[in-house]
Amino acid sequence: MTQGEAFTNPDALKGLTAYDRTGEKIGSIERVYLDDRTGRPEWVTVKTGLFGMKESFVPLAGARLRGDDLHVTATKEAVKEAPRVDADQHLDPGQEHELYAHYGLARPGAAPGTAPTGTGTGTAGTQEHPLTGAAAGAGVGAGAGKREFATRAGMGKDEKAREELVRSEERLRIGTEEEEVGRARLRKTVVSEDVTTSVPLSHEEVRVVREPIREGERVRGNIGEAETEVTLHAERAVVSKETVPVERVHLETEKVTETREVSDTVRKEQIEYDDDVKGVKGERGGMKGESWRDRKQGPRH
Repeated sequence: MTQGEAFTNPDALKGLTAYDRTGEKIGSIERVYLDDRTGRPEWVTVKTGLFGMKESFVPLAGARLRGDDLHVTATKEAVKEAPRVDADQHLDPGQEHELYAHYGLARPGAAPGTAPTGTGTGTAGTQEHPLTGAAAGAGVGAGAGKREFATRAGMGKDEKAREELVRSEERLRIGTEEEEVGRARLRKTVVSEDVTTSVPLSHEEVRVVREPIREGERVRGNIGEAETEVTLHAERAVVSKETVPVERVHLETEKVTETREVSDTVRKEQIEYDDDVKGVKGERGGMKGESWRDRKQGPRH
């Protein structure tokens, strides 16, 4: 692409990367503004900012094309600090004057020694265009100073876009969060209970045993009073207590998932239209017998 093609064809400039005079990258060229008189590109907007969301005006005066890169005479810092101007409309004379003053430039065609006004009232003399070298000419009319921009899609689609509405609606986004709902405790207490156990106990009892004396046994006989005794024994129950461990008890948690319905109110926009056409009743655009309140655009839930 030659220098002449780039500065006479707005589409050739769109999408190029702009660099300042020190070679530092500024951003991508988004729009090209033309001089209403000559139809030549005079300003471009460059996407700047942290995420490229801002468009700043950069003058094409002294710009040079190197491959697919456009090197301008302004510094990156000057571009960032340029006056804020909406990039979707014509530049009025006041806005153009403010931009020229910020970059320290004189408007092409302005009389030497005077501040650029952007209006021009027929000042004599000519001055070469800073890009193409063409004479700016004298006798600038009341329309001078306005700049139109060329978009990628053309003016036809821009006009169509301005006739459209963007419909928005709210949607539920449901997540989960964990919260403390209660506590479970283990507590050990002492209780008493009666326990009955059968225990076998032994005791001695007395019974009389008689044995006859056999013949030949030598036993002395003695008549008189006498007595004898035996000691009796018996077992008794002796109760004692001991503490023994019998089991371990602890708490554990288990996650249980269940499904619950969540309800809330969301807002959404709907598009309504009305046919205000005289002499047409009952049928319009294939919708017969419907009022404008019945013809609402948008999904139904």
